[in-house]
Amino acid sequence: MKPKLLLTSFQTWLPHQQSNSSDDLLKIVQQQKFNLSTKSSDLTFLRQLPVNTEQASLKAIAAIKQVKPHGIICCGMAESRKQLTIESRANYAENCLLTKVNLEELINQLSNTAISNHAGRFVCEGLYYRILEYIEYSQRETYCIFVHVPLLTQDNFDLVKKDFYSTINFMVKTILKNKKLSNQEPIENRDLIQ
Repeated sequence: MKPKLLLTSFQTWLPHQQSNSSDDLLKIVQQQKFNLSTKSSDLTFLRQLPVNTEQASLKAIAAIKQVKPHGIICCGMAESRKQLTIESRANYAENCLLTKVNLEELINQLSNTAISNHAGRFVCEGLYYRILEYIEYSQRETYCIFVHVPLLTQDNFDLVKKDFYSTINFMVKTILKNKKLSNQEPIENRDLIQ
């Protein structure tokens, strides 16, 4: 059984935004069928989530229940950042939840990505917290990270894409290393309809 990954992105939220870089990146991965990893994993895309914590969380958790992924990579745009950043934690009020993914090991394999300890106190952090909370509450053995994507430019595009593909591969390797996979039917490179 191949590991199943769920990848999410957001819509835009401000009038000047022509697109959301997190969705632009997932669109590229989806179109290229991510040939580096699809032989060893199934990818499901939940793109253009609404920029509303409650609505986005409900859609994402419904997708988790449907797909039953072994790993989740949530993506959001960070206009002020210059490189990919992977969030170590999500906060809500006084509560803090951490990812189970070894981010130090992941970052050591990437050339232009950093660990962030501040997911932004916006819908990105809200979604990340709700998914980590759901995983913990439902006692799922699911790995989840949140990746903030900078605005994509000619100068950073190749580095961002390379590091993101390496991140997907790392998640697949982490899943394979740390768990027995169930005998569920695979879902090959699938899109969830909004």
